Amino acid sequence: MRSVSKQPALAGMMIPFRELVKDSKRIVFVGSIGFCTPFAELLAYALRDSGKEMVFVAGLDLEHAREIVPTPQGMQLGREVDFHGDTVAVLGGLAMPKIGVDPVEVARLVETITGGNGLVIGLCFMGIFERAGWYDHIDFDYVLDSVIDTELFER
Repeated sequence: MRSVSKQPALAGMMIPFRELVKDSKRIVFVGSIGFCTPFAELLAYALRDSGKEMVFVAGLDLEHAREIVPTPQGMQLGREVDFHGDTVAVLGGLAMPKIGVDPVEVARLVETITGGNGLVIGLCFMGIFERAGWYDHIDFDYVLDSVIDTELFER
């Protein structure tokens, strides 16, 4: 993978993501239960006025895919919907060691969602896809890899 751009903070993830999916009609976020859901909702918030359909799949559970809908409190999961889409956003929480999702299964899931003909975007933190060896199994078109620094202050 070669670097295309670098931007700071969460806007550095949201702005390029919005540009990457500008021609997408239906985006399916695939991520771990709990940890990835708020990131899918955050990225969906950047697209809230775009008219795009957005779906969240928890883990590998296509049967219980849920729409992501705007509410007065922000983007939230709604009713169960069809899991197919023209774009898949694979979230890095799936690659974390304690989650235990096999990247080969995720590659099959991506194929099922898009019918083998869609845009595949990876969204992760701290190089988890590379560290977990997922580049060997998933044919990402793009990967947005963010770094988070945490600093604790005491008064």
